[in-house]
Amino acid sequence: MRTQCLHLGARLAALALLFGSLACGDASQPAAELASADSALEARGDDERPAPEDSAATEMVGRQRVLFLGTSLTAGLGLSETEAYPARLSALLEERGLPIEAINAGVSGDTTAGGLERLDWLLRVPPDIVLIELGANDGLRGLPTEMTEANLREAIARIEAAGATVILAGMMMPPNYGEDYTREFAAIFPRVAEQTGSVLLPFLLEGVAANPELNLPDGIHPNADGHERIASHLLPFLVEALSR
Repeated sequence: MRTQCLHLGARLAALALLFGSLACGDASQPAAELASADSALEARGDDERPAPEDSAATEMVGRQRVLFLGTSLTAGLGLSETEAYPARLSALLEERGLPIEAINAGVSGDTTAGGLERLDWLLRVPPDIVLIELGANDGLRGLPTEMTEANLREAIARIEAAGATVILAGMMMPPNYGEDYTREFAAIFPRVAEQTGSVLLPFLLEGVAANPELNLPDGIHPNADGHERIASHLLPFLVEALSR
């Protein structure tokens, strides 16, 4: 698969702008989001979460199930679910005669450990494709990269055992987290994708990060136009995966 990658230095510069508040020592907003999400996750058990939609619904018969496992970037923080990139991507595929059943499993503040914890529940109704968008909150917490990588590898192993194709979305940390950490963090995703045979999406926020016209006022989460851009960026990856 051909992918277009921006130079790493340019991406890190964009991320420095994206996380400018962190660079200035103001990490209250991301921290608040993480704390809020942690409390919400602790307060509810698996039995309280709604089960994945039954694919037996008439309009879903014959459609491939695509599970989007991620964070607030996938959930569409501050937007309606129909504006988040999984729904927008589904609409783009529908226009091309490739309808899917999109399951948005984004949870604000989630880490790779949290995603792994709820994965078995999500796989009860096996998907055909799983896009993993996890790791950003691990990085924001400064968690060991070895832990993040191990969790991603375990998640991919479980997904592949369920018979699904994996698309792994890469993420990066801003330079104020230190040269060594940012380099080690960025290297996780291509290494894991190569060694597991997963499809790699080099950077989920390609063309969106640090663009104020495509982000909410917090400068971190994409707005509706930003999610539309993400969906367009993802489109060729899903078209190829669906044709396998």
